[in-house]
Amino acid sequence: MFSGGTYHEVERWLRNFITAHAKRVDPRLEVVFDHDDGREGTSYGVRLRLGHRLAPTLELGFREVADNRGTLAWCATLAEHVKRLAREFIADGAVADASPR
Repeated sequence: MFSGGTYHEVERWLRNFITAHAKRVDPRLEVVFDHDDGREGTSYGVRLRLGHRLAPTLELGFREVADNRGTLAWCATLAEHVKRLAREFIADGAVADASPR
């Protein structure tokens, strides 16, 4: 595995990683990134979407992801966290409505 990278390279890796683990819970789940200009270079806001429903935002720091994406233990912990959030999201149904931006 590898660590480091630019903000956009790390985002692409993170999008693929979260998508892969969320879809193991339910293949209908989609991953949505918050592209607020204030985040660029510092953090990621990630939400799961199912139809018009959105899960709460998962906040991840850019440096944390960039430094740890090559660490098996960190990746395993993040994968379990994503799958737990996906299971809770599917079970709850208690999420905000998605609104077009």
